Amino acid sequence: MSRTIAPTGADPSRPNDQQLVELLQELLAAYGPAGQEDAVRDICRRELTPVADHIWIDPAGNLIGVIRGGDGPATTVMAHLDELSMLVKRVEPDGTLHLTPLGTMYPANFGLGPVTILGDHETLCGVLALGSEHTTQESARIWQTKPDQGDRALDWPDVYVFTGRSTSELEAAGIGPGTRVCIDRSKRTLIEIGDYLGCYFMDDRAAVLALLRSARELHSGATRPAGDVYFVFTTNEEIGAVGAAYANRALPAELALAVEVGPTEPEYGTTVTGGPIVAYSDAVCVYDKSVADRLMDVSRQLGLHPQAAVLGAFRSDASHAKAGGLTPKAGLLCLPTMSTHGYEVIARESIPQLADVLTAFLRQPTAAQA
Repeated sequence: MSRTIAPTGADPSRPNDQQLVELLQELLAAYGPAGQEDAVRDICRRELTPVADHIWIDPAGNLIGVIRGGDGPATTVMAHLDELSMLVKRVEPDGTLHLTPLGTMYPANFGLGPVTILGDHETLCGVLALGSEHTTQESARIWQTKPDQGDRALDWPDVYVFTGRSTSELEAAGIGPGTRVCIDRSKRTLIEIGDYLGCYFMDDRAAVLALLRSARELHSGATRPAGDVYFVFTTNEEIGAVGAAYANRALPAELALAVEVGPTEPEYGTTVTGGPIVAYSDAVCVYDKSVADRLMDVSRQLGLHPQAAVLGAFRSDASHAKAGGLTPKAGLLCLPTMSTHGYEVIARESIPQLADVLTAFLRQPTAAQA
């Protein structure tokens, strides 16, 4: 049996399980479409400010907090602020909106239902709709997506947003081509399924929370990191890792480490019940073996059961940076996640476990010499 978890407000002074759940819910509820991640960034800035030695927002909109370490090489650790969302392509004379996706997603990923339209002057609610199921071939757009008729997968040209507003009202609200559209907050309530948590947009809010937790641990612990650590909360990851590219070009780091959700499928030999996923490659680059091996070792030393994976159809801030020649080394650490880019499920313990691995790695990124 599942149950919803109501947010009660995060207390940064008590980093326990309840506070973790509450902060995760706050992050999930915040809208953060690519290029408009302000609400999520504000939460992260609030949480990062007490633990970072210095904090700023760079010209690409990335939030960066540095924790000073020893004289070892510096590292950028990245999780992205943006979420899968939509962009208004055109406004029809009847006030309905046609959309194009921001990121790799299809209407079925989130289903038909309420959406939030982030106008320049007013935020409106709309409904992502296909049309009536009770139609015949005369309604070809609907008919061809029925499994027992046209049997064509539902795609963005098939759906529209009903706004209930005239074109003049939409114009007054600052809504037109280029306006961001997000899945409505009513569909973002975290649920508990036994020892697991489920919601849309664990990608990448669960990883963002792991970064915040790791930064707190580094700040409060007696052992500082081996080198300076730049915690980077990046923009525009879902549309090409644009923020990460800028950050890795600008920051003086020798390793780019991304923290992400990771797919759990037989194809990769990974499960949502297993330990942290350590990627050795993805669709864009081969990660540095020494980095991946060390992440595996650290996980085992903590009593976890890491899952090595060679990923396809997957990209990260770090792999884009490595492929673009913006970092000499790259690594990827993932929370095992069921149904990535859909209704995502993670183990409750996976966030603190991943934060512990990350913290231990940053304190000792290479094995100690005998």
